[in-house]
Amino acid sequence: MSAAHGAGHGRDVFEYALLRVVPQMERGECINAGVVLYCRARSFLAARTHLDAGRLRALDPAADERGVRAALHAAECVCAGGTGAGPAAQDDAGRRFRWLVAPRSTVVQPGPVHTGLTADPDGELERLLRVLVR
Repeated sequence: MSAAHGAGHGRDVFEYALLRVVPQMERGECINAGVVLYCRARSFLAARTHLDAGRLRALDPAADERGVRAALHAAECVCAGGTGAGPAAQDDAGRRFRWLVAPRSTVVQPGPVHTGLTADPDGELERLLRVLVR
């Protein structure tokens, strides 16, 4: 750990939100299918996703699994800022995070934003995915 990161204390503030799949809006039932994590101090923005197809079908046997997977993949692309992520990919990481966690009425919706401290944003993202999604 370099002294430049965390000014000696080794941990920086991060924000994260769950990505939830709501296959039938009128029912309001959801499953957690991903996590988006942003750490400004480390210029870190990433999403990790995992869709449990069995749980999705349990909520809605007619759910568009391919469409849900495409929406989750799009969130990962926006975080990465790569081509194919649309105009949002050109924004800075903070704006991309805010865009991803803005409320929307679609099948894939962000949950509330939470905060924490971490010395390893990528490791924290994997931990959150394991604990809250898988």
